[in-house]
Amino acid sequence: QVTLVESGGGSVQAGGSLRLSCAASEDISRFASMAWFRQAPGKEREGVGIIYTKYGGTNMVDAVKGRFTISRDVAANTLYLQMNSLNPEDTATYYCAADPTIKSLRSSSSYRYWGQGTQVTVSS
Repeated sequence: QVTLVESGGGSVQAGGSLRLSCAASEDISRFASMAWFRQAPGKEREGVGIIYTKYGGTNMVDAVKGRFTISRDVAANTLYLQMNSLNPEDTATYYCAADPTIKSLRSSSSYRYWGQGTQVTVSS
């Protein structure tokens, strides 16, 4: 059974930075897609960014482009989300997800593996 464990969340002021990590229990090269999603209270889960681990291509949603960067360290079996210039609208629980097949950020319900989430709170 694959497990994904997120860490790195916390409380920061607007303009600050955080780096989220998602440690996988297995070789992440077996996952064609790894992604970050977030869910704010009272809102639906939304995609943040995705990396296609086989090819290294990435895609970030417009709301975070230029501020957030998704990356991975295959040797460490870890997915990262570097978040800069945070604002209160970024406050949410952040989840990592992985799947052996090619996915998109629009198909969150189809990802096979999920982490438990890490809370990010940004104050103004």
